[in-house]
Parts: sequence; C-alpha cells; structure tokens
Amino acid sequence: MTLTDAPTIPASTADERARRLTEAGAAWGERIAANPSTADLTYTVTGRGAGSVASEIRAGKHRFIVDEPAALAGDDVAASPVEFALGALISCQIVVYRLYAQALGIVVDDISIEAQGDLNVTKLFGIDESGRAGFSGVRLVVSLTGPESAERYDELRAAVDEHCPVLDLFANPVPVSVSLA
Repeated sequence: MTLTDAPTIPASTADERARRLTEAGAAWGERIAANPSTADLTYTVTGRGAGSVASEIRAGKHRFIVDEPAALAGDDVAASPVEFALGALISCQIVVYRLYAQALGIVVDDISIEAQGDLNVTKLFGIDESGRAGFSGVRLVVSLTGPESAERYDELRAAVDEHCPVLDLFANPVPVSVSLA
C-alpha cells in the first residue's frame, strides 16, 4: 500500500450496523458485569522519525504516516499531527453517535462532521511563550440526516458529548508523563 492509497471501508447496511452495535454493547456489558477490571484498556502506539519531520506510526496491525506541510519543514506526504487530532475527534464522534443512536432508538441515516481548530504557531517556534502550543479553540459542525425530530437529535448530541472519549481528551486536562529512554 502506498501513502496515497486509501483503505477500502466495507459497505454496511443500517441493519448490519445496528446488529454489530447491539452485539458489541451487549458483549461489553456482559464482560464488564462479570469482571469490572475488563473495562480498563491500555492503548499502545509507537512511532519513528522518517523523512524531514514525518513520523511512521504503528497502532496494532495498522501503519500510517504523519507529516507537516513544507511551511513547517515537512514533505507534505500526509496530514499533520493536529489534523490527525481533529480526525481522531471526528472519527470518535461518529462512532459514539452511531453507538448512542442505536442505544436510544434514534434513527440516523447519515452523519458527517467538520472540525476546525485554531492554532497560533508563535509558541511552537519560540516567538512568544505566553500562549498555548495547542489549539485555542475547536469547533465541530455535526450534520445528521434522518426522520427524527430536532429534539431527538439534541438528545443524541447530549449523550455523545457526555460519552465521547476523544471529545473528553480535548475538553479536559489529562495527566501526561514524559521520560527520555
């Protein structure tokens, strides 16, 4: 696979998606009820420098490249770290929208999300140490289609906002430790 090849995502019908979401929710519920410690997961992802400032990332059996545009010393062969962060937020939102739509009996025919993140690079380049190095703000625009009322979709949005792990990462401080090996 080359960097420009997009993986093929298998087609899924609404019935197939509903079945898979229901089965996954039931299986996790049973597993956690039998042994609460199974709810605690640890994800491990590794990375190595490549090219000018790119990184080759491995997550389980998956490999992907993260780079920067030429203006940030990159070769622009892949999305940047902050674009991947926004992509992670979007993809987690989509998963949780599907999961809670199924759980709440809310029909969602289609979902698309746009994320915008505001980033000032003066701290990144050591020009001004007073600001944040990361996003100063992130905006999501979620587009849902389906037969439900606006109130039902608002109910769904509230459930997603409460339960989306990556939204939680963006919205709340997370303890991080860094060490040199």
